Amino acid sequence: MKKKVIAAGHICLDITPVFQGKKVKKLSEILLPGSLIQMGEADVHTGGSVANTGLTMKILGADVTLMGKVGNDAFGELVCSMLEKYDAQGGMLMTEEESTSYSVILAVPGVDRIFLHNPGANHTFQAADIPEDMLEETALLHFGYPPLMKSMYENDGEELVRLMKRAKDMGTATSLDFSVIDPDSEAGQINWRKILERVIPYVDFLVPSVEELCFMLDKERYFEWQDRAGEGDITEILDIGKDVRPLADQCMEFGAKVLLIKCGAPGLYYRTADQFKLCRVGRKAGLSLENWAAREGFEKSYVPDRVLSGTGAGDTSIAAFLTATMEGYSLEDAVHLAAATGASCVAEYDALSGLKSFEELKEKINAGWKKYE
Repeated sequence: MKKKVIAAGHICLDITPVFQGKKVKKLSEILLPGSLIQMGEADVHTGGSVANTGLTMKILGADVTLMGKVGNDAFGELVCSMLEKYDAQGGMLMTEEESTSYSVILAVPGVDRIFLHNPGANHTFQAADIPEDMLEETALLHFGYPPLMKSMYENDGEELVRLMKRAKDMGTATSLDFSVIDPDSEAGQINWRKILERVIPYVDFLVPSVEELCFMLDKERYFEWQDRAGEGDITEILDIGKDVRPLADQCMEFGAKVLLIKCGAPGLYYRTADQFKLCRVGRKAGLSLENWAAREGFEKSYVPDRVLSGTGAGDTSIAAFLTATMEGYSLEDAVHLAAATGASCVAEYDALSGLKSFEELKEKINAGWKKYE
């Protein structure tokens, strides 16, 4: 019998206007004040960690329940109807007090995405929204995007810590992902380093992006990265040893057990604690300590067939990693499948259309799927 998973946290409606024409190097080449830009059809799909990671896990064969909060409005109805196509709407909460979250994603060819985001009902999601009887039956709780959920980051992350600790006390393994933080927003003023120090001891699988992690741990370094990258992608200018590993060191000091850092197109950095610390991973996960303990490496990305949008690529990579882990794959195979899933995702505008089964991915990898140099 498959292990039960809950994918909870942030959910929204993603609206991606399709840009037509060639790639550009700078936004200013196409987004000019007063100009009229001829667009293609808008791609409209569910977005956020719950939809991207949760639905990917479901498509990959996991027994997963999606739990998020939407408003009782047109966007909320649309989100639920989209989830219903996957028989995944059962765990959703609908509220009269808040509106449904949405994102307008500007995926300009050749330039990293820009998100225009309204958090909506996500701000009021609380630990109590996940019933204890569900956690008792769950092997893994994956929670995503607390920086876009006010109740989860206020009071030094007290609600987030409560949720992770409650799951751990029940023997459930925990996974935590983050999101891009607007420096000028309320979340951007929060002491995220303190939140990480409080919550990481209760997190078994920590799976942030390198930009998110750097902003939370070392804002000064993050802004220096931005200056170095200019209008380009931060991940293209990073050095694994000088830039990424120091962040990983801090996470391990805080008590991280399994750390997977998404580094954009270059690939995935991974690191695990020793066997003694890995023993603290939720027992229901059934993690193989001998295979997973004291490991470190960098998995380069596979070259995608084409690149249309990076929307959801990180989330789907994490979904593949967690699904493979719950199915008993080795660390190496789980990381391979994560990288391969991310490469498949970017070949389409939304997070789900490009997904392939593990068998298809393994066949393509074994056939010599080329990686980035």
